[in-house]
Amino acid sequence: FFGSSSESCFAFRAMSPKVYPSWPPNPAPSMPPAQSTRPDRIPALRKALLAWFGRHRRPMPWREEVSAYRTVVSELMCQQTQIATVIPYFERWTAKWPDFKDLAKADEAEVLAMWAGLGYYSRARNLLALARQVAALPRPPRSAAEWREFKGVGPYTAAAIASIAFAEPVAVVDGNVVRVLARLDGVRAKLRDASSAAKLFTERADELVDPKNPGDFNQAMMELGATVCRKGVPDCAKCPLASWCDAKAQGDAATLPRFVSKERKEAAVDRALVVRAGRILLRRNPSAAKRLAGMAEIPDLSSLGLVSDGEPALVRRRTIGVVTYEEKLHACTPKAADLRRWAKDTELEWVDATELGGAALSGPHRRWLGEWLSRDDRTARGRQP
Repeated sequence: FFGSSSESCFAFRAMSPKVYPSWPPNPAPSMPPAQSTRPDRIPALRKALLAWFGRHRRPMPWREEVSAYRTVVSELMCQQTQIATVIPYFERWTAKWPDFKDLAKADEAEVLAMWAGLGYYSRARNLLALARQVAALPRPPRSAAEWREFKGVGPYTAAAIASIAFAEPVAVVDGNVVRVLARLDGVRAKLRDASSAAKLFTERADELVDPKNPGDFNQAMMELGATVCRKGVPDCAKCPLASWCDAKAQGDAATLPRFVSKERKEAAVDRALVVRAGRILLRRNPSAAKRLAGMAEIPDLSSLGLVSDGEPALVRRRTIGVVTYEEKLHACTPKAADLRRWAKDTELEWVDATELGGAALSGPHRRWLGEWLSRDDRTARGRQP
């Protein structure tokens, strides 16, 4: 998932309980049951939210020019990636491939290279496959149900495409929307994870979505969660839904929603930095690989038959999901026997250091190589630090 004001809340007696059968009762008697806005007050809530969005919507290229293709590209790019990161990628992408038919003609290596740095590269392959399927149709699908038939398009993405590009009154539920609704309805039970929470809140979101303007309403809900109803630091004084919000009235918005804690893990990876005659040794993952299929990466020491010797040239940490990886990058000078052995490995390739931009490297690996190569002009001389 794949986050203007009224300071007073009307009395809780003006609200009726919203039933979430999957959730256990709230454990603390001081916490009220989940609440929902009375049906006759929903039009006012919609109006307030849309008015706020009209004043505060952030400029984004896919909002300025709306089409099915641009909505599909933006939604797939924005899965698991911050909008500020996505915008320049989106602009380069749509300049190169402005519609489904143009993208359908691209080859996978070119698409992966253009995507490099956004992460979660299965999205790029799914987008290419989707473009080829849509380009063969007489017209793009219009409903969320039709869009869900495509690989990589889940309920959230399908609803976003259908509501924004085709005005289908179906609600989008991402992490931002879950946070807004949990606070609005005062849901204090612990949720298992983001995916199950999105499913549980879908019915509620569908009740609220504006049938006349579903695209803007969905974007407004996501915008509200991203900029005002933020995780940990909600700005309730600026919220257009404050008058309807249970958590605002109870003063515990910053603690909602609540999730079951997940066990954190750590892992260590040793990689080999090898440069020879201005070329970098990379491993190209096969197209059938479960992770980073078709992408190039800095090879593991063990996969090259090498062992660490001395201090690493770089040490970097990054977190993916619940796992934090410590990546140690070792500068290695290959021996003749190493070169002969590597020549038999079809996944290994030597890439000119000046052509790394087209090598479909993941963002972290590209950065790490850039840091290492920039030291003492190592690119030209190919020597160990």
